[in-house]
Amino acid sequence: MLPAGISADILPTTELARMRAALPAVQTAARLRVGPCSCDLVRSRQRESRTDERELRRRYARLGLTRDRIIQALERHRRDPIWDEPDGGWRRALARFVEEHARNAGPTLFRLLFEPGAEAASELPRRRTVAEVRADPEGWLTEGAPVLVTR
Repeated sequence: MLPAGISADILPTTELARMRAALPAVQTAARLRVGPCSCDLVRSRQRESRTDERELRRRYARLGLTRDRIIQALERHRRDPIWDEPDGGWRRALARFVEEHARNAGPTLFRLLFEPGAEAASELPRRRTVAEVRADPEGWLTEGAPVLVTR
């Protein structure tokens, strides 16, 4: 069901409990990644690694991460990147997955987080339909804001 290159890791029960504030019926919570991290869902990976890492360092510094935490995140980002982006990029591949998932599993909460180790959303989610995701595969999911996708 997940596009090739995207993996899902089940989140600990403590994070699942926090997610229930926004979606009380939630039974499973997962972190989606492209290769070793989720950066590719935020912006396309650049072939020139210095350009990529400069942008990541800037973003991590703006978040107030320590130098050690920045280095740890960059090392994860460097590990086995997936260079074969699907047609239309990772964001479109995610949107196609979201559409299929909504059809099979029902309402699902998504949140795109850039910050390593960020916590689950405490704000109420915006609601989007599958049709809205299909119409705007690049923009339906913005960083930080939880989105509940329904049929």
